[in-house]
Amino acid sequence: MKNRGIMKDRIYTVYELNSMVKEYLDDIPVFKDFFLTGEVSNITYYKSGHLYFTLKDEKASVKCVAFYYKLKKIPEDLKEGDSVKIFGQVTLYEVTGTYQILVSHLQKEQNLGKLFEELEKIKKEFQAKGYFDEERKKIVPKYSKTIGVVTSITGAVIKDIINTGKKRNPSINFIIYPAKVQGEGSINDIVEGIKVLNKIEEIDVIIVGRGGGSIEDLWSFNSKEVAYAILDSKKPIVSAVGHETDFLLSDFVADMRASTPTHASELLIPNKAKLNEELQYKAEKINRILQSKIEKNKNNLELRKNNYYIKNFINFIEEKNRTLIDLEEKLKMLVDKHLKEKNHILQLKKEKLSGVNPKEVLKRGYTITVKNGKVIKDKNEVQSGEVLETHFYNGKIESIVKE
Repeated sequence: MKNRGIMKDRIYTVYELNSMVKEYLDDIPVFKDFFLTGEVSNITYYKSGHLYFTLKDEKASVKCVAFYYKLKKIPEDLKEGDSVKIFGQVTLYEVTGTYQILVSHLQKEQNLGKLFEELEKIKKEFQAKGYFDEERKKIVPKYSKTIGVVTSITGAVIKDIINTGKKRNPSINFIIYPAKVQGEGSINDIVEGIKVLNKIEEIDVIIVGRGGGSIEDLWSFNSKEVAYAILDSKKPIVSAVGHETDFLLSDFVADMRASTPTHASELLIPNKAKLNEELQYKAEKINRILQSKIEKNKNNLELRKNNYYIKNFINFIEEKNRTLIDLEEKLKMLVDKHLKEKNHILQLKKEKLSGVNPKEVLKRGYTITVKNGKVIKDKNEVQSGEVLETHFYNGKIESIVKE
């Protein structure tokens, strides 16, 4: 058995340890000359002629470096999400103690990686269902008292949101749901955070977001689950993920997009000092308008006080009354004259009618002879022995025709 005391003499510097690990890895055959497939991200082409990128699949990622990539005929147009096959070996960078793939050859397998292909399918599906339409989006309140935030409780993001908000309006309130925003479990955390904050009545609007990072760091916000949680939210959602140039599925379905988490605070929280200035300006403007109206009304009142008709109002009324009496007298004369004329015409018509009245004719000595109720106008209408009625103005007699 080895003496355990010897272990006390084995003291290394960090660099020495990293160098030994590197030599160990370099000597293992299985870590040399193999192919590896995945999607590229965090691509950086340096002027020195070296290429750095991350190769990833659905579960893991590894850093890669291609020294003097042009000499190796490695494509110079790699994009986020490109699916590639590389040939290389495992090595370790002693300075940082991180292991990486030393790439000697790289070949593109397709223009878009599986993740981006899936994302494009989701976008088309959501677009067809109208999930991106402006008409569907909820109205984000202009003035909020309480803002919910779903993000990581650690890091600069939450501090930036709160500090920015408090500077703009010290009375603003924040309710934070601490969530993982990348990696395993982050999707469930974000979804649960949105659901929980929706149940808090005093919250006016919810910020869902995180700071910048690689595309794989932000990928949880491209998930269907998070998108549906945003769509199902009863409260307005502001998506504030990554940097200004990052556009994710959450940005398209949210009710408002902020380019950064800090920008979300600026959008949702008006500057209280500026608001006070605006209110003061508007108050002064309203006061000036009211003063102007008061002065105008005073001048109008003064003009009316000096008006001839107002000064002589009683005389004006008496004059109008006299005029009204005169008009009434004239109207009465006209009515009387009109009535007399109508009565005269009526009397003439009455006299005319009296002249043709049968009774009036009988009074003048005339008679009417009737047979069987019919007036006899011709002697040939009667025969001997018939009974006739002769009508006088004051009665009638019956007679029998002899000849």
